[in-house]
Amino acid sequence: MTQRGQVHTGGPDSGNGRIDTGTEPDAATPAVPPETGLSSAQVAEAVARGEVNDVPVRSSRSLAEIARANVFTRFNAIIGVLWVIMLFVAPIQDSLFGFVIVANTGIGIFQEWRAKRTLDGLAVIGEAKPTVRRDGRSGEVSTSEIVLGDLIEIGPGDKIVVDGEVREADGLEVDESLLTGEADPVVKRPGDEVMSGSFVTAGGGAFRATKVGREAYAAQLAEEASRFTLVHSELRSGISTILKYVTWMMVPTAVGLVISQLVVRDNDFKNSVARTVGGIVPMVPEGLVLLTSVAFAIGVIRLGRKQCLVQELPAIEGLARVDTVCLDKTGTLTEGGMDVQSIRPLGGADEAYVRQVLGALGAGDPRPNASLQAVIDACPAPDGWRTTGTLPFSSARKYSGASFDEGGTTARTWLLGAPDVLLAPGAEALAETDALNERGLRVLLLSRAEAGLDAADPGAGATPTALVVLEQRLRPDAADTLRYFEEQHVAAKVISGDNAVSVGAVAGKLGLPGAERTYDARKLPKEPAALADTLDENTVFGRVTPQQKRDMVGALQSHGHTVAMTGDGVNDVLALKDADIGVSMGSGSEATRAVAQIVLLNNSFSTLPSVVAEGRRVIGNITRVATLFLVKTVYSVLLAVLVVLSQTEYPFLPRHLTLLSTLTIGVPAFFLALAPNKERAQPHFVKRVMRYAIPGGVIAALATFTTYMTARAYYTGPDSLPAETSAATLTLFLVSVWVLAIIARPYTWWRIGLVATMAGAFVVVLLVPWLQDFFALRLVGSVMPWAAVGIAVVAAGLVEVVWRIVDRRLPV
Repeated sequence: MTQRGQVHTGGPDSGNGRIDTGTEPDAATPAVPPETGLSSAQVAEAVARGEVNDVPVRSSRSLAEIARANVFTRFNAIIGVLWVIMLFVAPIQDSLFGFVIVANTGIGIFQEWRAKRTLDGLAVIGEAKPTVRRDGRSGEVSTSEIVLGDLIEIGPGDKIVVDGEVREADGLEVDESLLTGEADPVVKRPGDEVMSGSFVTAGGGAFRATKVGREAYAAQLAEEASRFTLVHSELRSGISTILKYVTWMMVPTAVGLVISQLVVRDNDFKNSVARTVGGIVPMVPEGLVLLTSVAFAIGVIRLGRKQCLVQELPAIEGLARVDTVCLDKTGTLTEGGMDVQSIRPLGGADEAYVRQVLGALGAGDPRPNASLQAVIDACPAPDGWRTTGTLPFSSARKYSGASFDEGGTTARTWLLGAPDVLLAPGAEALAETDALNERGLRVLLLSRAEAGLDAADPGAGATPTALVVLEQRLRPDAADTLRYFEEQHVAAKVISGDNAVSVGAVAGKLGLPGAERTYDARKLPKEPAALADTLDENTVFGRVTPQQKRDMVGALQSHGHTVAMTGDGVNDVLALKDADIGVSMGSGSEATRAVAQIVLLNNSFSTLPSVVAEGRRVIGNITRVATLFLVKTVYSVLLAVLVVLSQTEYPFLPRHLTLLSTLTIGVPAFFLALAPNKERAQPHFVKRVMRYAIPGGVIAALATFTTYMTARAYYTGPDSLPAETSAATLTLFLVSVWVLAIIARPYTWWRIGLVATMAGAFVVVLLVPWLQDFFALRLVGSVMPWAAVGIAVVAAGLVEVVWRIVDRRLPV
């Protein structure tokens, strides 16, 4: 196995950017001509045989999967059975809850289907297209159009999309960490195997596809990784935990209620069944999961309109929980392009000659990075120079190089890279470099190497020849975005491979707090604890290697930080993969887009605040509405227990609780779940919800049961049950609407209007005769209705007081 940074030298016929075929030819050995790839006829034959890379990579669930996920749930099954029973034994008014579930489920399917369409459309826009050589010509094709035997060209940042055998290599280094966990890149030479799921870190080459479709090593992993998922979410896992406990409470309570209403109380059978179902149905927080899915789906649609591809739904939630965002300077704070500001010869070197060398270096790299592209734009390639060896740029090495036969008379080796890496400490040129870096300029050093490119350290003893000063283009939206993160108390850490002083100057121009606290990553401590402390104390880090970026993310996480990592280069992949949330630019390398949860297709850093805001809206609002749903579950279970213990009829028919649920939970929750919300996401979702739901539900149940028992004592006669039910319903509604009023805070005009509209709707039901008959609600007399109101007022005040005490004494 060759060493990292292996250089492949060519013979006299070697051209600029020549791809080596694995031999080490000398001047007498002609270079092997490159392969031409499959012909059009061979491609057609492979397609006819089905040898196509037809793995169905999907950005979202299919419509059938969406329907199954929304329809076939545990609670829909319970509600469905009860609905069928009610259709046979009770008036249609008592079956309204079933129609509500059907409507809600339909809304959920429709919204998630809209989200699917948005995601699928964005995935097509953001899809990477490998370069395939056919009939001797190179062109981009869709990943699904690759056939067995295709010759696929690769360069830095390209993802290996199918398994294959290397045919051509020019300093080719491949990172297989996503498959093997091994962080060090592996040098690949002709004949070596490459696996799908790995990516190129340096050099270039071509490989022939040997396995396509589902036979490829990482095909199934790739399919799962890019699928629209609803996993690894604290919000969803918290709701699942709640529903599990609800089920445990609901089953024994429902059994006791059935026995109480059907056996112990010798009532009319149909009426007993109706009241039994009326006690069971409200225990089910059926709309909570549905509303969460709808909120996520609408979030995807909203972000999709801003050209933001959310590859995994929980990424919306995750970014809202982020308290530290690590930014790569190039491509994030600055635009990808650069301009050569000046070339400063050193040691009496001739500037015209230096420009020739730089032009040759640029022409010799078939895949130049942004820095070298700026050099290419400023320095044309000289005539008569031939490349005899190349050393591709590596993020770990911080420089690239090439050997030239300069017009057939002189052979020299040149290096271009970081001055503080190529120069010895204390070198005179470093002072000038530091002064330029302090102005936010990027500086490269051109050196003439004494050792060959295949030496263990090609830069040892190199003679500095010129400084290349580059001016970076700041993103116009970067300053506003950094200001947003500061206002939201999200710490920004700039992590770059460039000189720390230069990066700090750029960050300072953008107004980043703490930009003056720069740190050279070569001096970072190795111990994770010390590294985490250093990261907390400083803001800008330069000369960071890809492995260090990964270590820094881990160190921040060890201090309890939720970390987002942004980047667009291949050197960001490891850190993106390990961060809580990885954010890639759409113009970034294929590898970064593959591992990131969020891809900014418009390459606009300013989209990030929208993602954060959307996540906060979803989490904050779902926390609010979850409290509404679970207060209902708690008071329903407790009411059932009290009815069983007291051996009385259950006070409500299904129609009563359908009305209450619609006015105090269903309709308000939908609006509250989609409302703006800038509250910072807080952890411990289950504790935060239950500390309000339990006391709120207990108070509502006790107040309602008190009214019910008081009404039973007040009203007499065989037809008194409807009057007792109406009084209990009035109390429960008033307490529930006060819970809604608390949840709706802080008030805005539309929130006040929402609560008032729900209260007004209930008043209309009480006043309109045909609605009174439809919902079996008729307040009898004046004493008991006003008593019900009084009990409700006391209970509402108690809810207010208890929740304030909970806020102070039971912080999460």
